[in-house]
Amino acid sequence: MDTLAAGHTQTEDPTLERSFRGHKDAVTSVVFNPNMKQLISGSLDTTLMVWNFKPQLRAYRFTGHKAAVHSVAFSPTNDLIASGSKDRTVRLWLPSVEGKSSVIKAHNGTIRTVAFSRDGRKLITGSDDKTVKVWGLPGGRFECALSGHTNWVRCAEFSPDNRMAVSCADDKTVRLWDIAGHRCVHTFSDHNGFVNSVKFHPDGTCVASAGSDNVIKVYDTRSNSLVQHYDAHAGSVNTVAFHPSGNFLLSSSNDGTLKVWDLREGQLFYTLHGHEGPTLCGAFSPAGDYFASGGADEQVMCWRTNFDRSMLDYTLATTVCEKEAPA
Repeated sequence: MDTLAAGHTQTEDPTLERSFRGHKDAVTSVVFNPNMKQLISGSLDTTLMVWNFKPQLRAYRFTGHKAAVHSVAFSPTNDLIASGSKDRTVRLWLPSVEGKSSVIKAHNGTIRTVAFSRDGRKLITGSDDKTVKVWGLPGGRFECALSGHTNWVRCAEFSPDNRMAVSCADDKTVRLWDIAGHRCVHTFSDHNGFVNSVKFHPDGTCVASAGSDNVIKVYDTRSNSLVQHYDAHAGSVNTVAFHPSGNFLLSSSNDGTLKVWDLREGQLFYTLHGHEGPTLCGAFSPAGDYFASGGADEQVMCWRTNFDRSMLDYTLATTVCEKEAPA
């Protein structure tokens, strides 16, 4: 592991806590159970794995999808896992040993992204059929489709207040959507390649996107302006994830590294070498004290954040998004 922030003691550096092996192909997605007793991963091997942090508890392998799993999500309010697959279905699972699931025949192409709303009452999905769809929970009732992308949709999620959504696609765009109006309200077209990942800042005023052009961009969603640009990696950037404080961003890349970015300073904070080969996904725990990663090496890794202990002097979400949008 390389540390790139001068003046930080070793105790503040992220540390690899555990590695989990059990998948038989690349790990595409990771997410924590909010109760912090489990870590869930999805893989090209068609399965989900539920890794229990208690050493005496064995991992659960969830089978049911008939093709690669590209995305997993955990409801913030209910004991429910969602997964999206190349088999064009979404499955909703209970995180117990039985591995029972219900199926939503959601799209006419590979489903590359699933995400819950903050209140757990909606699910958003995106697909190679170029659409983003919103579903009501718990029943999985179709609510609306958001159409406008002209190529495969890679990632989509709700804003923290559940009124907006953001999505990105192989058409090189990031789109902001008004969910109630079923319409695109702004399109960012700054990337020079496929846009693989997009996430809302915890306070809802910014989004971060990552692409095959090796860069990360941060946009202010009030002024619709680019506020930060990072020449981030030596390969395609696969995912970005905000720390819950909003002060840091985690990125994963085909260059084999995870990187942590300090958004307050606008600079690289850490570079982490854990996986052999491309690092395909990364996610923080709800409290931000841990993060997880998955790679083409079929491994899932759990890291202790540590550097967030230095944030006690900072209020939540004081980042590049502080400034007010122009009137």
